[in-house]
Amino acid sequence: MATILKTEKLRVEYRSREMRQGTKVALAGLDLEVHAGEVFGFLGPNGAGKTTTMNVLLGFVQPTSGAASLFGIDVRQPIARQRIGYLPELTYYYKFLTAEELLRFYAKIFGLARSEADKRIDQLMKLVELEHARKRPIRSYSKGMQQRVGLAQALINNPDLLVLDEPTSGLDPLGRMKVREIIERLKNEGKTVFFSSHELGEVETVCDRVAIIHQGELKAIGRVDEIKKEHHSNLEQAFLEIIGFQNSATQP
Repeated sequence: MATILKTEKLRVEYRSREMRQGTKVALAGLDLEVHAGEVFGFLGPNGAGKTTTMNVLLGFVQPTSGAASLFGIDVRQPIARQRIGYLPELTYYYKFLTAEELLRFYAKIFGLARSEADKRIDQLMKLVELEHARKRPIRSYSKGMQQRVGLAQALINNPDLLVLDEPTSGLDPLGRMKVREIIERLKNEGKTVFFSSHELGEVETVCDRVAIIHQGELKAIGRVDEIKKEHHSNLEQAFLEIIGFQNSATQP
């Protein structure tokens, strides 16, 4: 299978005020490979290094050492990111715009012709199930609807790789279900999806493989069913065991 995303001995250090301007290691030699057409879950507790990794891939942060590539191209070259779509955990849109106006704005940024933009907007409104609300201002949307608009925005350029940072954060069960259904549809279309999440039940349902990192280090990587089998538990319990979590309430 073709490798879409790859990191090799990726290391990121930065100055930390907490350590009196000492050096803090955000990533310590991270090795990852994500293959074409798979849904890949990137897991870890807060502060594990997930967002730092995504920021390196997106060109927002320069690595201290090691390498990262998208589609075989070094992420430091802007052309590497032409075939990706990105949805950050915290999004902000001009709430006075309608979903249709928002998508048309991003279509112009990508240089899509009017006819192609119209076609993509129609397809995406159907995909994210917002056809009925496409002409309503975004300020009237629920959080789940706004998140689905964000997914549509990330897909406007028809990317081969979709990078999602906590796509179901703060959503109710119905909102999480709809986002999960969209991810499954994208997988059926042959898209590659790389996303971080704390919703391990969702990850267990939709992901082919996962990587678990803790304190900047890769602790486990593999197929979801293999990790569950190895730890004789569901993904949540396996995750807690891998990162060394101990419930004080159960300790003698």
